[in-house]
Amino acid sequence: MKSDALLTTIGLAAKAGKLIFGTEQICEALRCGKKVFLIIEASDTSENTHKRIGDKSSYYGVRKERIDADSASLGKAVGKSPLAAVGIADEGFCVAVDKKLKQTQISAD
Repeated sequence: MKSDALLTTIGLAAKAGKLIFGTEQICEALRCGKKVFLIIEASDTSENTHKRIGDKSSYYGVRKERIDADSASLGKAVGKSPLAAVGIADEGFCVAVDKKLKQTQISAD
């Protein structure tokens, strides 16, 4: 899978306590003014969840990326049950994840 390095980096962010897990918690963090640098969305989210995450990310000015990994893989990478999305709450991890995203996109082309 092309996104293994990306999922590993997201897993490291989880171990460091720099992730927000799940759509509800991401929306709540944004509403409460907590800093979310990047939202990572699984490839198999429902239309409703995809729209909700997209609307919130647009409204609060947070970048959202849909990755080439399903919710089960995303959840497994962070040691949780399947997750539709995670939020990166640390600028350093955001840079690291962004670098892996770019590498994944280049290898997909």
